[in-house]
Amino acid sequence: MESNKAQQARFGRQSSLAPPERHEDSRGFDDEVEVLPEGIDPRVRLMYLANEGDSEGIRELLDSGTDVNFKDVDGRTALHVAACQGRTDVVQLLLRRGADVNLEDRWGSTPFADAIFYKNHEVIKLLEEHGAKPPVAPMHVQNAREVPEYEIHPSELDFTKSVNITKGTFCSASWRGIQVAVKLLGEELFTDEDKIKAFTDELALLQKIRHPNVVQFLGAVTQSSPMMIVTEYLPKGDLRAFLKRKGSLKPIIAVKFALDIARGMNYLHEHKPEAIIHRDLEPSNILRDDSGHLKVADFGVSKLLKVAKTVKEDKPVTCQDTSWRYVAPEVFKNEEYDTKVDVFSFALILQEMIEGSPPFSTKQEIEVPKAYVQNERPPFRASAKLYAHGLRELIEECWSQKPFMRPTFAQIIVKLEDIGSQLVYKRQWKLRALQCLNLESMLKLDRSNPSSHSSCSSIR
Repeated sequence: MESNKAQQARFGRQSSLAPPERHEDSRGFDDEVEVLPEGIDPRVRLMYLANEGDSEGIRELLDSGTDVNFKDVDGRTALHVAACQGRTDVVQLLLRRGADVNLEDRWGSTPFADAIFYKNHEVIKLLEEHGAKPPVAPMHVQNAREVPEYEIHPSELDFTKSVNITKGTFCSASWRGIQVAVKLLGEELFTDEDKIKAFTDELALLQKIRHPNVVQFLGAVTQSSPMMIVTEYLPKGDLRAFLKRKGSLKPIIAVKFALDIARGMNYLHEHKPEAIIHRDLEPSNILRDDSGHLKVADFGVSKLLKVAKTVKEDKPVTCQDTSWRYVAPEVFKNEEYDTKVDVFSFALILQEMIEGSPPFSTKQEIEVPKAYVQNERPPFRASAKLYAHGLRELIEECWSQKPFMRPTFAQIIVKLEDIGSQLVYKRQWKLRALQCLNLESMLKLDRSNPSSHSSCSSIR
């Protein structure tokens, strides 16, 4: 009889952990396999039929006594093959007939890991329901001494009363007696090197940050799946939802909020030894705490200026990476950029708080950055008095087409504090004037009322 290797069918989709050359060798095959000769080992035929999705043929082979957990020379089973191909009905059949859901091939890949690699979501759910163990987390360490200090065991997180928070990857949980926010990393993290790098970069950055206007990092789950980032929970939600409910804000409130954002961003930009560029500053990434103050959050695409004064993306930014409505033109054009991209985004947020609508709200999102590149800016439609004391001029400076012309956040804070002081003084002056008018009205009423005079005479 021929060896299993000689009889092995050639499948297009290889093990998720197979070396790159195996995937290269399989190019051009896609989901096809070579035609099997007559008299082939039934166990190899089982693999072939799993690849083809022939449930009836598989059932006949299993009824005749073929081992459902047969492994080929690469240690792969029919369940591995069906998981790769996304054959949900075949996976169900194999599981019902006793297929081991956690068998590993020669490279250590399980059917579950293969289903994740090829993004076969229905198969992923099915294997999870049958006890599939998640693949080893990308940051898993072998030595217990290497486990990071911030590590949280997933058993400490109680999701029984969890609710989704704004974006789909965020939810709430209970941890050690307090409510926390949890950012969940999906199964695609295990096969997407860019996402793994973004996750590790975000963790490295969060450990460095401590400021009242920046969301506090509490810990992370990195040694098991799913991986998570745990931060303080801010029950009042994000600025986007707040603006959607409230519309335009009074200038004194807008300036107060702007100062919160500017102080948080100034801390990031002045961080030593490496400045931190947020690069995704927009209302949904700004959260409100119980006292009504704002905190900058979500550092998934942030950059550390380690050596150079500027950074450049390895590939163009897409609308999945960030909101086009708040992105600086130099980022959209995939040019080198620096901390001033956050200043540009800040200007748009400040104007939105006054206007009550997102920048270029009538344009399609993809058209907005093209307008910025052409030096177009959202129009000032609100009353000029709402932009008093230099507020409009500050916004225009911040969204200058030339990044070096935009002020730093340290300069922005000084200007905002001055504008805020003038608004407070003006408000106090109005209140005093109103009080004087009320007092004068009361005195006039008193003089015109005879009964009040007689009362006064009797008192004397």
